[in-house]
Amino acid sequence: MNTKYMNPYLAGFLLGLLLLATIFITGRGLGASGAFKNVIIAGVITTAPNHAAQNPFYQDYVGKDKEPPLKAWLVFEVLGVLFGAFLSGLLSNRLKWTTESGPHLKPQWRWFFAALGGMLFIAGAQMARGCTSGAALSGMAVLSTAGFVTMMAIFGTGYMAAFFARRLWK
Repeated sequence: MNTKYMNPYLAGFLLGLLLLATIFITGRGLGASGAFKNVIIAGVITTAPNHAAQNPFYQDYVGKDKEPPLKAWLVFEVLGVLFGAFLSGLLSNRLKWTTESGPHLKPQWRWFFAALGGMLFIAGAQMARGCTSGAALSGMAVLSTAGFVTMMAIFGTGYMAAFFARRLWK
């Protein structure tokens, strides 16, 4: 199997250039969790407009003079990331409808844990007022101490979790 991956140093450099361009163009760094929040808000406004109109949380999004939540630049950023990932997989012949898993973990459990982790990530990002992209990458780009602490916490936690989950893959 000949899998083509981009050189990780080049990918990191390009990510840095993208972050710089994002800060220069929008005045903000990268982030993705706000896109999911906007999709949920759009769903609430569509399915329960009376609830949204009466709830103070939605006041920034409800009204004729308000920008629709799905027009937020973060929504387009995430759509671009998904399209880019699909295009990358297509161009490098890595698109497959399979789920890799270790001998002690069925694919269904892999999907369950991925969905659970995704939901916990989104909830945590909302509570922390930003996701790893916003807190760590963008924070480090502006030399924020919190950005460096966040990045160390992310990789430290991932390393510890991998230590306990490694037997699922052996």
